[in-house]
Amino acid sequence: MPNIELLEKATPVAPIRIAALAGCQDLAKEVDKKLVKFRKELVAKKKPSTVPQGYSLPSFLVECECVRFGTGEGKGYIKESVRGADLFIMVDITNYTETYTVCGHENHMSPDNHYQDLKRIISAATGKAHRINVIMPFLYEGRQHRRTKRESLDCALMLKELSDMGVSNFITFDAHDPRVQNSIPLNGFDNFFPTYQFLKALVKEVKDFKLDNDHLMIISPDEGAMSRAVYFSNILGVDMGMFYKRRDYSTVVNGKNPIVAHEFLGDSVEGKDVVIIDDMISSGESMLDVAKQIKERKAKRVFICTTYGLFTDGLKKFDEYYEKGWIDKVITTNLNYRDPELLTRPYYVEANMSKYLASIMDIINHDLSVEKVRSSNEKIMELMEKVSKR
Repeated sequence: MPNIELLEKATPVAPIRIAALAGCQDLAKEVDKKLVKFRKELVAKKKPSTVPQGYSLPSFLVECECVRFGTGEGKGYIKESVRGADLFIMVDITNYTETYTVCGHENHMSPDNHYQDLKRIISAATGKAHRINVIMPFLYEGRQHRRTKRESLDCALMLKELSDMGVSNFITFDAHDPRVQNSIPLNGFDNFFPTYQFLKALVKEVKDFKLDNDHLMIISPDEGAMSRAVYFSNILGVDMGMFYKRRDYSTVVNGKNPIVAHEFLGDSVEGKDVVIIDDMISSGESMLDVAKQIKERKAKRVFICTTYGLFTDGLKKFDEYYEKGWIDKVITTNLNYRDPELLTRPYYVEANMSKYLASIMDIINHDLSVEKVRSSNEKIMELMEKVSKR
């Protein structure tokens, strides 16, 4: 169990409970299994007399749902007591497969619907929980995080509203811009990265993958992903390159200025494996264009690593690029909903985050520093050593 020495000396702030909203229940079940296993291992090391009541249970999941009336109005319902609990509410705002009926018409749930249901479950706890923590891997309206014109600040408004409702901690992954936490300076806001899980998945899937400067290069597809790529390249000790987007600022298409071209800054990628890293694949067009340009510069293989695989325009273009040899692997986490078809693709690799998330929840429940789980440097070094021996 990770951090077992740290946890056995600490006491949880309250009994932990997990409420998973519709669309996030599969991930919550995986996390719950890991957490149950962690607690059993810790109890085996501790004396039973020192174990707090409710510390180790067969499951920490709390049954809850948001029911709808015929008009589409809804209400949140928690089916058991959460009084005095350290309540973790999990929500996946990207899961569009969840539906509800409005006057006989079927509606697919949008991020707005999931966010409204989250508020309903917080309200259903009626202030009786000892502490409320929200786990929102893909941050609601995270891409609308700053104001450049006369426009709304949706992400900041969301954080402020949930803070006013009594949420103490926000846990998210690879936030588009974590500076949005400045809107709630007195609340906990923890932003985690799946760097180690990406590398672990790549090393496991690609048997001849080499982590050295002669064989590997990290690429940032745009300016926004620079910090991720810099960290990745620094810890691996390899070179980094960057693309920047030339946009047509005279027109707006689908709410944004269209990309005219991707320009590359960096050393030669010829003969090297290339890892393109970013926070998400939305439609995937810019990512695929970058991958194609990298292959045209004679890269050996191209691996795409993103925390969230949204694939809003489907998988057809990714299939085409894979068949043409322009991409080799696409790695995303299991933190958000993925189309079952994606899981069958030969190029797709999952970076499983359930164990990591369970460890984060366990640390927070004990009121310990999250830096122990946030920093993956030691694990990455161990992985690099294993690869070099292999």
